[in-house]
This record gives sequence, structure tokens and C-alpha cells, in this order.
Amino acid sequence: MQVAVVAIVGRPSSGKSTLLNTICGEPVSIVSKVPQTTRNSIRGILSRKDAEGELVGQIIFIDTPGLHLSEKKLNLKLRETSLKALEDADSILYLIDATRPAGAEEEAIQAILAPYKAAGKVVTAINKIDRLKNSEAVDKAKMVPGTFSGTFFEGVTLFSISALKNEGVAALVDYLFSIAPEGEALYPDDMYTDQNIPFRIAEVIRGEAVQRLHEELPHSIYVEVADTELKANTLWVRAFIMCERESQKGMIVGKGGLLIKTIRIAAEKKLNQIFDWKVSLDLRVKTAPNWRQKDRVLNKFV
Repeated sequence: MQVAVVAIVGRPSSGKSTLLNTICGEPVSIVSKVPQTTRNSIRGILSRKDAEGELVGQIIFIDTPGLHLSEKKLNLKLRETSLKALEDADSILYLIDATRPAGAEEEAIQAILAPYKAAGKVVTAINKIDRLKNSEAVDKAKMVPGTFSGTFFEGVTLFSISALKNEGVAALVDYLFSIAPEGEALYPDDMYTDQNIPFRIAEVIRGEAVQRLHEELPHSIYVEVADTELKANTLWVRAFIMCERESQKGMIVGKGGLLIKTIRIAAEKKLNQIFDWKVSLDLRVKTAPNWRQKDRVLNKFV
């Protein structure tokens, strides 16, 4: 059977997490308008069966943190995570946002991918074509100003897709299966992610918090699941939103505790859709001063 590990790479907000969720048909990775939301190599598993229900292929997609130019410690750690995923992949899916000009970040990514392209491992997808007018008639050289200059895209297989609208995704997936090497399945055919329960809970909570926080706050938090307990088909969870400064706690809690309550209810609703149990969440806010500068904390969730 065809089995491959495919790393999805690109700039922040290029649609990597949306594409992973669309391919897997499940909410595997956080989707947010806030750039640099993904902090881990998130794995989504797509198993393909034939007409008789026999497993004939499996692709493990890895959603990586967005690659961008920054010397901050957290961002350097995220970059390290992305580069490690490239080394471990059979193929690399390079995702480009059709609505944004190229610039220095795109050039930096292409420089990183150059040796993988030389080895024939890079497939490129131009995403968000649903947001372009008359997208079918748009010349690829004009689709993303500056992106197609130079020689990087010579000989690279190119797809135009909308991850959000699920347009062109099937053809892209078919191609990735067609170039996958022969191998044995790495996961059971009913799994769509290998994330453990505490990690999934923490990511769902963080995703709901990020959607409701502003300015720098989404990047100043992480979520720690203190404990979980399953009783009578109810999963009881105690978790903390960790922030950097005492002054941020009140902003996350909100007036009269309204914001933290909103985050909790939204997270419970999403978790109840993911798990077979009813999820009851005890959510609070704690301070972890300057956590983005501490290797001990970064190594725990990145």
C-alpha cells in the first residue's frame, strides 16, 4: 500500500491548519485568524480504502508552525519544530496564500525548501483561490505577485486549491497518494490524529481563547491541563490558561468573569463534539512570568 508522511509548510496564516482539517474531515488543528497559532507538529491521518473496505493507503499529514522571520525565542523554537518535520517527511506540501504578495518570508521559505525541491520532494499548492475574482482565468504568474519569479517553481508540481471551500483538495490528495512510497500502515485505519487527550483538550481551550483575545494576548498564553478524571461517562477536566503577567489575568477573566466563562462554554461545546463522553471543564487563569523565555516551559508544549 502507499504510505507517506507529508509535512505542510508555509507562512503563518497560509491556511495549513484549515487544509489539514479539510483533508481529515475532523477538527484536528486549531484554526484562527491570529497568525502563528500552531505551535506543534500536529498530525492528521488520512486512510484510504478500496471498494471492498480494504486499506490501500495512508498519509500522515503534519501541520507545522508557520515559518516567518523572527529572532524571538518562542518563534525560533517554532521554526526548529517546522524544520524537524521537513527532515522526517517523505514529501513536503508547500502552501502559498494567493491573496498575499510574496516578500522576504516567502523567499526565505523557498531557500529552506531548495534542497528538498532538488530531491523531488516538494509539491506546491496555491491556497485561497476562492477569494480571487475569476480565479480560473488568473495567470499563475500574477496570482501571487513576485512568488513565481526566479527558478524555484520550475519542475515543481502545482495545484490551485481552496482549503476552506474544499476546492481542488481531492486532486491534490490523489496526487500525494500517487507519489507515496510502498509501506505498512503506521496507524489503525479509524484514527484521524495521534494527539493524546490532555493535548487535544489544551489545544481546544487555547483555540477558543485565542479567538476572543486581542493584540499580543493570544501569543502570551498557553494552556495546562492539570488533571482529568472519567466518571459515569463524564470527563472531568481541570485546566489553566497561563499568562505572563498579573495584569493580563483580569483581561482573560473579563468583567464579572464573563470572558473566561464564554471561553469555557465554547471549549466544552467543541470538546463534546470531539469525544464520546460529556466534558465538564473547570477553567481558571494563572500566571507564569516570562514563560516564552524559559526552555523548561517551551519544551513542554512545543
